[in-house]
Parts: sequence; C-alpha cells; structure tokens
Amino acid sequence: MLASRIGGTLYVGVTNDLIRRIHEHRTKAVEGFTKRYGVARLVYFEQFDDITVAIEREKRLKKWRRAWKVKLIKEHNPNWDDLYASITSA
Repeated sequence: MLASRIGGTLYVGVTNDLIRRIHEHRTKAVEGFTKRYGVARLVYFEQFDDITVAIEREKRLKKWRRAWKVKLIKEHNPNWDDLYASITSA
C-alpha cells in the first residue's frame, strides 16, 4: 500500500517485484494514478508465494473502506514510515 504522505492519498496494488515497482512509482516512470497524485511512500505490504492469493488479497483491500486501510497501516506502521529503505539498501 502506498501513500502520498501521512494520512494522504492511498494506493493498493500487486506486483511480482516490489522493489522495482516502488522504484517506478518513486521516479514517476509510469503514467497514472500514483504519478498524478504523488503516491510513492510504501507504508504497508504483504508477501505471498502464490500470485493468485496475492491478487485476491489486492481485490479485497481495494474494496475496503478508507478507514479500514488506515487502521491496517497504523497497526503495522503507526508513524507511516516509508518502508522502501527496509526492503532495499537505498
């Protein structure tokens, strides 16, 4: 899950390469929602061994109310820290 800032615009997506995908968002390499709204802070993520399970989870999260997503982020990352550095040496 990405955010534009603490309490900001949220984005939910799925990828098979989290580091590459976050880099694309951060460098605004791809046109779309995240570029338009400046959404590039990695605030929450889950890992799955099975892509079909990951896609189902993404679909469920996208249907969640914003308040539920914010609660999930706060439970795991109360300061809305950018987790990108924790998954890469960057």
